[in-house]
Amino acid sequence: MNRQTTSMLAIAIVFSFILGSCSHTAKMASTQAEPGYAKGIVYYDKNGNGVYDRGDRGLKGVRLSNGVDVVETEDDGSYKIPVTDDTIVFVLKPRGWISPVSKDQIPRFYYIHKPEGSPQLKVPGVAPTGPLPASVDFPLYPNHEPDKFSALFFGDTQPRNQEEIDYIAHDICEENIGTESRFGVTLGDIVFNNIHEFEALNAAIGSIGVPWFNVIGNHDTNYDGSTDRLSDETYERIYGPSYYAFDYGSVHFIAMDNIYWDGKRYKGHFTDDLLTFLRNDLAGVPDSTLIVPMMHIPLDQCDNTKEFFAVLQSHPYTFSISAHWHRQRHLFFSEEDGWYGKEPHHHLINATTCGSWWGGLPNMSGVPHATMQDGGPNGYSIFKFDKNKYEIVFKAARHPADYQMHIFAPESVRSIKSGLVDVIANIFAGSERSTVEMRVGDDGPWVKMEKFLGQDPFFVLMHQVEKSINPHPKRTLSEPQDTDHLWRAKLPSGMETGSHVITVRTTDMFGHTYTAHRIIRIE
Repeated sequence: MNRQTTSMLAIAIVFSFILGSCSHTAKMASTQAEPGYAKGIVYYDKNGNGVYDRGDRGLKGVRLSNGVDVVETEDDGSYKIPVTDDTIVFVLKPRGWISPVSKDQIPRFYYIHKPEGSPQLKVPGVAPTGPLPASVDFPLYPNHEPDKFSALFFGDTQPRNQEEIDYIAHDICEENIGTESRFGVTLGDIVFNNIHEFEALNAAIGSIGVPWFNVIGNHDTNYDGSTDRLSDETYERIYGPSYYAFDYGSVHFIAMDNIYWDGKRYKGHFTDDLLTFLRNDLAGVPDSTLIVPMMHIPLDQCDNTKEFFAVLQSHPYTFSISAHWHRQRHLFFSEEDGWYGKEPHHHLINATTCGSWWGGLPNMSGVPHATMQDGGPNGYSIFKFDKNKYEIVFKAARHPADYQMHIFAPESVRSIKSGLVDVIANIFAGSERSTVEMRVGDDGPWVKMEKFLGQDPFFVLMHQVEKSINPHPKRTLSEPQDTDHLWRAKLPSGMETGSHVITVRTTDMFGHTYTAHRIIRIE
């Protein structure tokens, strides 16, 4: 566990039995709530007992929301906010404070008000919560949050069953135990339709030992829900609101639900309520703050991205992230896309933790290699923040941190034909802002490589071979897809016979430089 988790574990034990992390004082049982409103206190829970009592201090200026409105607490920590019979009231965690977490490190920053509970669904939603308490109180605890910090971002963990949850535990979680990252986020498709497995997966990821936030994905929904509003009932029971926001350090994070379910199919869409919440939320965030919306479906696949941009571009420092594709890609949006900021809006389609849906032959640990459709390894991202600046480092599962590319070239080439042969480099997290160069030998000139759209030739061959020999059809790799993080260059003409070292180096948009080698034989 990291430096926070000793105290966090104590908090988790205290609050493991509290629905929605909301403390209930004794007076609630005998006092009725004001119709149409939730009231309460946000407070520093000094003794950690989860109850607002003598010695605790109300916290001024903490923001809360009902999914649309955003209000601030008064001097004494009190607040008042409208509610219906289907409302989740939640705290927008301020810098320097943290909510209690469950035993599996899931933040409990909300209170669910569903007097009659969720409708009957194949996988249960929220149980009836009964009458609204007279005081809905939220405890917070001091939390050291420097300007410089890092966080883990997982795309599509997406296990089908406990076997694949075990893959995640061994492939991803174990190498992150003791991480310096302050928290983590799963960017949707937490599971693969089997939403009864949420809690088993939480237990595995919770072993990393840092607070873990979640974003809803299209495979995390109640498909038997008849409307979009009923599609997240089980998600709400486990994780709370399907969209919310919080501050950490100098950065403002917004978890967004852009999965719209019409009862038959889903699409990428931002609802009016979500956009209203976003507008009200950003109205209380200083312009100098970096805004990081986190979602599942990429922005280029949403049908009202321009409406989202119209709200987001109120702030000059922005960056957004999604998953969903099982390929990694950097997008840069400009005026022709509806973004009118001073700089293009950077959007990362994050690498997926499950890679190619846990496909592929198993490695020595029994875990499928799960190479993604773009030829990149499965893995995750480490984000490094410093005030309103950020850097991204891709981390391939089971590999050293500097494993950032694969070089494809023939084993041998005839000298007379060397100048006709392409060397192809797949730079796993490369973008249009990357520079990629190649040289042959220790003293050969550096040659700029050409970026192109295509399929990773190594993955194409691997897919063909595995499809013919894989004894487990369900583990077959998915079909190769085009990717834009490939670069190519020709070998020099008339190369001398013998072994030669090909070196490729790349520098990404953040100034990180990586180098890799491949040996080729000239005959």
